[in-house]
This record gives sequence, C-alpha cells and structure tokens, in this order.
Amino acid sequence: MSRVAVLGGAGGIGRALVSSLLAQGDEVVVLDLPASLEAHPQDCPGVDIDVTSEVAVADAMAEVARIWPEGVDGFVNLAGWNAVIKPVSEIPTEHFDEVIEGNLRGQWVAAKAVLPLMREGGAMVLISSGLGQFIRPGFGPYAMAKAGVIALTKTLALECAPKLRVNAVGPAVVDTGFIRGGAGRSDERADSIVDLEFHKRVTPMGRVAVAEDIAGPIRFLLGPDSGFMTGQVLWVNGGAYMP
Repeated sequence: MSRVAVLGGAGGIGRALVSSLLAQGDEVVVLDLPASLEAHPQDCPGVDIDVTSEVAVADAMAEVARIWPEGVDGFVNLAGWNAVIKPVSEIPTEHFDEVIEGNLRGQWVAAKAVLPLMREGGAMVLISSGLGQFIRPGFGPYAMAKAGVIALTKTLALECAPKLRVNAVGPAVVDTGFIRGGAGRSDERADSIVDLEFHKRVTPMGRVAVAEDIAGPIRFLLGPDSGFMTGQVLWVNGGAYMP
C-alpha cells in the first residue's frame, strides 16, 4: 500500500487514476480547485489548492503533511489547462502568462512544496504533452509550457536521485473535460475546443485516448515495475507521435 497525493485528482484523468489507486489498496489525497472538488467528490480526503498561488500550495501541502505525518510515497501533478487555439501572433500577452503560470510555473511550485514530504524510494509523475515535442500550430504557449515540464522532470530526476524517481507522461488528446476548457474552469459538457474526428483519423489506433489510457501509465511510473526508470517521458498517443 502506498500513500499517493494527486494534484488535479478531480479532473477527468484524475478521477480515473484515483479510482484505480483506491481499488488496488492505496491511500489517496486529492488536491484540486474547490469547484472541482465540490463537483467531483472522491472516496478519499480532498484538499483545496490553486497552483497559481505559492501560499495556497504551501497551505495544501501542510494539510497533506497533517493527514500523512509519515510522509508521501507518490505524487502526481495533473494540473493544467488550455482554452485557446490561436497562432502565436494573435495571442495576448495576458493569455500567454496565464498558460505558462498554470502549466509550468504551477508544476515547479508544487514540486518544490511536496519534495520535503516525499519518502525515500518515492516516485513523482508530472504530466507533459505530445505537444511538448511534437509541435502543432495554434498551441504555442501550451507547447512551450509542456516542453518546460519535460525539462523540469529531467532536472528533478537528477537532483532527487537516488532518493526519488521523477518521470513524466506525455499524452495526446484525451477525451475529458480538459478539452472543453478544464475541470473546475468550464462546463465539462461543452463542445471540445479540438476536432476529435480529425484526431481519430490521424491516429493509427483509430481513436482518441480516454482517461483510463493515461491512468495506467501513471500507475506504472508510480509503482515498483518502473523502479529503474527516472527522467523519462512515456508517450501515450495511439501511435500518432513516435519520437
């Protein structure tokens, strides 16, 4: 049994991951926006967090430490969002700053805050994106942020070894509330901001990912079967991107 803190655990991928971790006997704490926790309560403790605020992140990690004074075995950061697809030349500076803050700075702030809680032999899993390396038009700030997450993953892997392993998952499009503006930020039933039919056509597996497709690789990176892996990115995209 492991103790796993899942930041973004009330989102689409997060809910699938949390359910599967609980089913295999792990203890879980979910950290997410208050609106997301209220809309999607889990069968485990929930802690309010806002990754754009260092104070809020520190308070949330202090609560995790109160719940688990023995420490944390696993940490997953699923937090992130993107609601605009436009050329770089048309993106306002304010939007660029928000995307970098929510998808890169927030990963860094949360990682710094959780590190003192992590137990020897623990594992951290960050979430990048295929767009972090497989660049497509219209996703400039998001792609830049996710490329930064890959650099953060590798830096942490070097700096935290051998005490901790730090890896990342790089999904393609996943059919969740994320592509409708983000859990806690929008109506998850709204229209997708990406063309799902197009992505089905260009994916060798003939479909887009669902939340469970991403939860499995995350569990693998948290568990003992990946015990000699650190600083790696698992690409999960149905064959659409083969680096």
